Order: sequence, then C-alpha cells, then structure tokens
Amino acid sequence: MTVTNPGDRWQSTSAEATRALGQALGQALVGGLTIGLVGPLGAGKTQLVKGIALGNGLDDADQVTSPTFTLVNEYPGTLPLYHLDAYRLSQPRELIALGFDEMTRADAAVVIEWADRVRAAMPEDILWIELTIIDETTREVSFCASGPVSSGYLDTVRAARR
Repeated sequence: MTVTNPGDRWQSTSAEATRALGQALGQALVGGLTIGLVGPLGAGKTQLVKGIALGNGLDDADQVTSPTFTLVNEYPGTLPLYHLDAYRLSQPRELIALGFDEMTRADAAVVIEWADRVRAAMPEDILWIELTIIDETTREVSFCASGPVSSGYLDTVRAARR
C-alpha cells in the first residue's frame, strides 16, 4: 500500500491506499468545501469517498455506497457530509433541483462523483480531484483548487501528508 505525492499529483497503488488518501482528506474537511470527483468507472471515486467519510468520523466504510440511483447520501461525522452522484443527471439544473445549493453551506461538506457532467452548476470555489487509471491497481490522483476555501484546504492536506 503506497501513496506518493509528487506535487498535486498523488499516486495510489491499491483500493486501500485510495481510502487512506481519502481518510487524510476527511480528517482535514472544512465547512463550505465542495469536492468534485472526475474519472472513469472503476477509477476509485467511491473508495476515495469511503476514506473521506471515515476521516470525517463515520464508523463504518461499508455505510458508504455510490448514490447512483438515490443521487444523494448523507453521512454523519464531524461535519455533515453530502455524497452526490451526477452520473445519471443530464443537465446541471437537475443537480440544483436536488437541493445542491442548500447542501453547499458553511457547516457541511459536499463530494460529487461525476462532477464534470454538471460542471456549469459547480460553485466557483471547488476542489477538483481527477482519478486516472494507470493500470489494474495504480491510480493517479490529481488536485486542482479554484478558490480560497479549496486552496486553503489543499494547503492543509499537503502539510499534513508531509
């Protein structure tokens, strides 16, 4: 299980390492943060969310499932954590109809799988995380912060992982 960090591109060599990376992200969660996950099927998006939820205080990673059909799951923890899946959404307005604006509040965090499908509905300040399949077990995880909340959060995560 290895996670290496060359700048804002980290590499995970197993599902466990992806969850461990997510756990580090979850331990640093801040209110008002929106995380947009991008990557193909099987890239590890849900594994990353499992780790985020555990790091945020959820007891059991098995409680985290991709909300492909329910569209939204909420997990308790230090902060309320909303987990959305935009795979089945065809337009950004469908995300808004789910109450997305109410979820992106100062005392909660939001993680959206397939966020690139509803990019027009995303807030200006978002942490984009792209998972790329390198081979059967290896994933490259790239980060791009676009505002003060996401940038500050990413700085905190970088410092904690050193």
